[in-house]
Amino acid sequence: MTRKTVRIAMNGVTGRMGYRQHLVRSILAIREQGGLDLGDGTVLWPEPVLVGRREHVLKAMAEKHGIEHWSTDLDAVLADDTIDIYFDSQVTSAREDAIRKAIAAGKHIYTEKPTATGLDGALELARLAQAAGIKHGVVQDKLFLPGLLKLKRLIDGGFFGKILSIRGEFGYWVFEGDWQEAQRPSWNYRSQDGGGIVVDMFPHWEYVLHELFGRVTTVQALTATHIPERWDEQSKPYDATADDAAYGIFQLEGGAIAQINSSWTVRVNRDELVEFQVDGTEGSAVAGLRNCRVQHRSSTPKPVWNPDLAATHSFRDQWQEVPDNQADGFDNGFKVQWELFLRHVFLDEPYHWDLLAGARGVQLAELGLKSSAEGTRLDVPEISL
Repeated sequence: MTRKTVRIAMNGVTGRMGYRQHLVRSILAIREQGGLDLGDGTVLWPEPVLVGRREHVLKAMAEKHGIEHWSTDLDAVLADDTIDIYFDSQVTSAREDAIRKAIAAGKHIYTEKPTATGLDGALELARLAQAAGIKHGVVQDKLFLPGLLKLKRLIDGGFFGKILSIRGEFGYWVFEGDWQEAQRPSWNYRSQDGGGIVVDMFPHWEYVLHELFGRVTTVQALTATHIPERWDEQSKPYDATADDAAYGIFQLEGGAIAQINSSWTVRVNRDELVEFQVDGTEGSAVAGLRNCRVQHRSSTPKPVWNPDLAATHSFRDQWQEVPDNQADGFDNGFKVQWELFLRHVFLDEPYHWDLLAGARGVQLAELGLKSSAEGTRLDVPEISL
């Protein structure tokens, strides 16, 4: 076996998602398994170079995990010819400029979403990357969740017949920060800093719907800022200027209708933090992060509406669990997509979750906000380079 080192500039991994999912559970996990076997006698050995603004945090993180290189100078890192890939998990408002610099430096790009604060910027990044001839990918992690992988298995097997509708429920209660510490950073609730649940979650819903059920053709959304005042990391009150809940209806190519509620102001009364119910002519399914339950047409009970009598059975018990059917279980979804992107870069294997796919997510968020502001249903035009 030949070991090939791939150096990855990782910008923004001092944040919660960047640190836990991308650094620890993806890149460092690949190292712990001995690297990524490409199957041609080569093992890729990822070498992260941590990039950020807070020197003391970077230094402590590097020491904790035995990482040799870190820097607060992004320009210097991008000027280093030994850096192969630039990864970005910064706050959204800082992402576009950094990716633009990385493209100009000839680095392959892998990035969190949204890729930019607006559709024009997102499309420009995709065009620049294409013109530069580099490889580029966007994190679309929910496609690799065990629950959605099981759901895709059902779709591919024709379980549903004609799919009629998709109902999604996502969210949980994010504490305001006054009497209990908030679980999300304060910038998420300031529109001037790129915050808001629409720009955070609609890009996810775009690729989930697009990949599993069909392209989104129209969107109608209503947003709300249910909690107008929150407390930041220094326990100081601030005005929440971004939406903390969004209620969306999406028409899909092929005729199915999706309705997805997204909220940071909802208390959880479901099995998982996100669930999708899919109803079709032949059967239905409810998929979450890890589990998936089904009810086929042949075993569907015949409920009768009678509010005068108490229910004598549990509706949930009438559904059947979909088995894992994978001997080695499911790997971390972020890690799986990292491995696919690395194989794309070094083996040129197919990979379609690129910056254009990321731009579709930005487009849907932009149109969702516009729909709410105007009180209208809007078409979602196909975009291309």
